[in-house]
Amino acid sequence: MPQASAFVSPAKWHLAHSTWFFEEFLLKPFAPGYLPYHPDFNFLFNSYYNSVGMRTQRHNRGLITRPDVQEVLAYRQYIDEHMVRLMISLSQSGLPEPLALLELGLHHEQQHQELLLTDIKYLLHQNPTFPAYLKEPAPEFSRNSATDFAVLDQGMYTIGYGGSGFHFDNEKNQHQVFCERTEISRALVSNGEYLEFIEAGGYRNFRHWLDEGWQQLQAAGLEAPLYWHQRDGQWFCYTLAGLQPIDPEAILCHINFYEAAAFASWRGMRLPTEFEWEAAQEQLAWGARWEWTHSAYLPYPGFETAAGAVGEYNGKFMMNQMVLRGASLATAAEHSRPTYRNFFPPDASWQFSGVRLVKR
Repeated sequence: MPQASAFVSPAKWHLAHSTWFFEEFLLKPFAPGYLPYHPDFNFLFNSYYNSVGMRTQRHNRGLITRPDVQEVLAYRQYIDEHMVRLMISLSQSGLPEPLALLELGLHHEQQHQELLLTDIKYLLHQNPTFPAYLKEPAPEFSRNSATDFAVLDQGMYTIGYGGSGFHFDNEKNQHQVFCERTEISRALVSNGEYLEFIEAGGYRNFRHWLDEGWQQLQAAGLEAPLYWHQRDGQWFCYTLAGLQPIDPEAILCHINFYEAAAFASWRGMRLPTEFEWEAAQEQLAWGARWEWTHSAYLPYPGFETAAGAVGEYNGKFMMNQMVLRGASLATAAEHSRPTYRNFFPPDASWQFSGVRLVKR
């Protein structure tokens, strides 16, 4: 139940919210005679859908002491039973709108499965004993399989989803983008490389930082990435397997955009744009970390906000966010596609995010 920060949600809330999605968008409109489980749950477990009605404030989700976990599990069972009946009915009717919403609901739940893991890790890290969530080995200690640079030739590239499978609306509308010739690292930045940046005074030299990032760094007094701790001259990092000595060869994790851009500047390189990343992705080994790009989260040409509440899913967040590409160790397999556009504020670091460099 605890909520460690306003930007993370309690584990119980994730389960209840993903359950609520099916109730609100499928059972209520498409299951004849359906009776909602509880009249207060729409208010408690709506996330950001203004068109659905009032909701509890995000920073107060940890104050939802009732319903307790057992009742949330009972709620889930109730919704599952009704969803099975609805799915049988939909399989016979073949109505496109509820089938599309069902698919969206399943992918929405997969997103929350990943957020659940990132939020649990952030919560457990607040405990001074650094309890482990998993037995060793720590999944964060994966390593690169390549060390050279891939060449992206100058030219026009087709960007965006063009298949027939599931995709979010922010991936739609394939379009042409021109990219200059560049070289992009096949390897993500390692812990050891980033440690060199720290020891070289990277967190004390304003010249490598974007101004907003530098101001936030100064205000917070940051000297290292999230989950890194120095004890008796040795660096440790908190992982899903508990506090562990830094593995210099492991891929760097939990870096925000400002840190990623500062490190790239220190190395005399830069971050890729999301278009360069997508154009070069077949030459890259990706999927271990969400990778920051130097692209603002903006609509593709021809993007239109869908009608109804589902139109609030992506479009209204297209400001003050940066795009991440790829996937992470916590991402569902169905979300690991080259056109997937993840997005977070530039100071977010609790996601499993890393850095890939491009030569200037």
